[in-house]
Formats: sequence, C-alpha cells, structure tokens
Amino acid sequence: MTLDRAAGLAETARALAAGDVTSRALVERTLARIEAAQGSINAFRIVRAEAALAEAEAADRELAAGVRKPLLGVPVAVKDDMDVAGEPTAFGCCGEFPPVAEDGEAVRRLRAAGAVIVGKTNTCEFGQWPFTEGPAFGATRNPWSPAHTPGGSSGGSAAAVAAGLVPAALGSDGAGSVRIPAAWTHLVGIKPQRGRVSTWPRGESFQGITVNGTLARTVADAALLLDAASGNHALDPHRPPAVDASAAVGRDPGRLRIALALKPPFTAVPARLLPEVRTRVVELADRLAALGHTVEEADPPYGQIGLTFVPRATAGIAERVAEAPFPALLDRRTLGAARLGRLLGGAPLRAARRAESVLHHRIGGFFTSYDVVLAPTTAAPPPRIGALLELSGFATDRAMIAACPYAWPWNVLGWPGVNVPAGFTADGLPVGAQLLGPANSEPLLVQVAAQLEAELRWHEKWPAPPVTERSAAA
Repeated sequence: MTLDRAAGLAETARALAAGDVTSRALVERTLARIEAAQGSINAFRIVRAEAALAEAEAADRELAAGVRKPLLGVPVAVKDDMDVAGEPTAFGCCGEFPPVAEDGEAVRRLRAAGAVIVGKTNTCEFGQWPFTEGPAFGATRNPWSPAHTPGGSSGGSAAAVAAGLVPAALGSDGAGSVRIPAAWTHLVGIKPQRGRVSTWPRGESFQGITVNGTLARTVADAALLLDAASGNHALDPHRPPAVDASAAVGRDPGRLRIALALKPPFTAVPARLLPEVRTRVVELADRLAALGHTVEEADPPYGQIGLTFVPRATAGIAERVAEAPFPALLDRRTLGAARLGRLLGGAPLRAARRAESVLHHRIGGFFTSYDVVLAPTTAAPPPRIGALLELSGFATDRAMIAACPYAWPWNVLGWPGVNVPAGFTADGLPVGAQLLGPANSEPLLVQVAAQLEAELRWHEKWPAPPVTERSAAA
C-alpha cells in the first residue's frame, strides 16, 4: 500500500497498525518530500534524517511485535521552540546553538505515543511576528502562493502540513501563532487551554500567554495530535482537567448560541476588517445558522484588554533575550521589545497578571448568553514575503495589529480557540475564522469545527506542489 501526501495522521496510524506500510518507508518518503520542497517552501530549520530513520526502524520492530500506540511510526514535525534531545533549539535566532540534552515534555509525550519526529520547523525570532522570515534561515513560503508568507510564528509547521510534507505538526501560540498561520494556509489549528500541552522546561512561556497547539488538515487529525501531546510535567503550574478531543469529533454539539464577533478588540492603533475577509467569515456564520444554531452579532466585553497583554509579551521577550547566547545577532526590534519588557517587568507586569481573573469573570459572563464565539482569525489575507521584514519596531507593530487584531485576547485569557478554514480571497489566498470558548471548552469547539468540516470538506482542496517537489509528492 502506498500512502500519498493526502494521507492524514489517523489514516497513516491505521495503515501502520494494519501492516499495510512500514514506518521506514513512510519516513523515507517524508524525508524525500521535505528535501524536494526545502528550496521552494523552506519549512524546516532542522531535518533529523538519520535519527528519524532509526526511530522508524524501532517503531517497525514494535509494530511487528504487536505493540500498539496512537501514533506508532507516524512522522510528525515540531516547531523549533521545542526541545528535541540531541538537537539545538534556536527559536528563529542566528548563531550555532548547542544540542539540548532532553526532550521537552510535549515532545516526550509525542514520542511516548509512538511518533517519529522528522524535524524542527522554522519560526521567526522568539516567535514575535506573524511572518516566518529572518537572516537565520531565510523566508518560509506559503504553499498556496510562494510569494506570500504562511504567517507566523508557527509558519514552518503550517507550511509543512499545508504542502503535505507531514500529516500534522506542533506549533505554539502566544498571540495567534498557531491560528494565524492555520488561517493563512487553509488548515485547522487548535490553540488549547493553558497547560493542556506542557511548555516544560518552562512552566510558563512568555508569562503564560504562550501555549503549544496543533496544526493539521482535518479536525480529527488536529484533535488526535492534541490528545497525544497533552499532559503535564510534575512541576507545571497550570494543570487543567483532562479532555478527550478525539472523542468529540463527530459528536453532535446540539443547538448552540453563537456570537459573531466582527469588531476588533481594543488596539492602540487602527485595525479594520477587510470586506473580503468579512464576507468569508459571515458565510461561515450563515452555514452554522443553516445547521440549526442561533447566530447573532455580539462582541465579548474586552475592554482595554490590550493593556494586560503588552507587559506579559514584552517581559517574556526580555527573559528570552537575557538568556540568548548571541545577543549581538538579535533583530533590533527584538532588542527594543526587550527594553520595553524590562521597563514593564515590575509593577505593570504584576498588575497585568492580577487583571486576568477580572477578565475571566467579565468575559466569562458573556458565555452565560452564548456558547461559542465565531470571529475572524485575521483582518487581512497573508502579506507578501518581505513586506514586514525590514520595518522599524513601531511600523512592524502597526502592520501586525492591522493584519492580526483578533487572536491575542484568548492568549491573555488562556482559553481554547480553533481556527477553521473560511475559504479564499479572489486572488486565491486562504483566510480563516476562529471558534472561541471559555475554559476547557476544547471538546465543544472541536464538535463545531468538525460539523463545519463535514459540510465544507475543506481538507479536499490542496495547493499545487511546486515544480521542484512534484516528483517526490506521490
């Protein structure tokens, strides 16, 4: 049996368990696709060819012995902010970094589920921006339009999945960094509850706003990877009650009250939802109404939530810069953000952290009237490669807020959100919408996303492979 690039995570796991294909053969094909696409898509910072083949052979021995695990022998990728034993963790930065000694907790759990980690995907410097470019690795390109970014900061993971190089990948989301690239590459992206997928060896990443999440072509695959990666290190400060995301796929959510939230949350500079993106999101709202849900326009009471985000984000960058082995090689915008973070790292940061419980109460009250929020994931389609790369810090912030004003409040709250594909612009660029819920609502969001997927069949639409990788795509 030959599995082509359209085979998803669950289908691949079933084929391996049935003995229809070997992990070694799958990983060999995966590595060939990655190599063929690297010159055009540039999704990977590190490819673990030799190690992955050895892990595949070990998986084949387990499969032959009758061992069964959820992802035994399945090739997946992780973002290069996650520790993989024996590999460096550069997190988008320039310089030669030493290999780390141990897997991070999320990677350890993927391995425990049997997954083969084929490589680490590109991300912008310390995951700050909604594009995946930089002097450390060049530009990662969008498989739907190589002249455009796949988004960021999990752009390498999104590009790898969208191009069919791997069936699913882990990313991280601190201000939309899973959901934004998912929207811009026509993928499902799950940002889970804070603590659902451990960020250890950091108990909190970027003062608690960043979580690890999943990218895949289907809801079932994104949920399967989420379940495999979920769980906590013994020292994790956030330990939410366990959920079974995979069991929610295909389960009827019942008739829900859905708030269509089109107004951008509080931002310091102007942000405007482009009409073409608005149209796609409203079409999804109409589809949900046709499925029997009550949908009405209503915006969560965000207030000045942005005032609590900036101290946490910039203090997190300051922490990373303080640890950086090559500070002279860092982007000037990174250094500027770190300076601000040091200024805000005392009383403003403490006030921002205290405000979270107030926000939980106020915005949580919104969910007494509504079950789910449907909002744009971004206000605009993906920008062109290079459009934000050389901007000043202030100009970059303005451009980011203009394009991506919708995702970050849920990082302050620590609650789950799921990007679903919302279609394409007239120029063929993907855009998305996010389903947002209160604490521990991943199962409900997965149910609604799967209901939409069953209607829209977005996973059946693929970008054309670049000429250089077509021979390896089969």
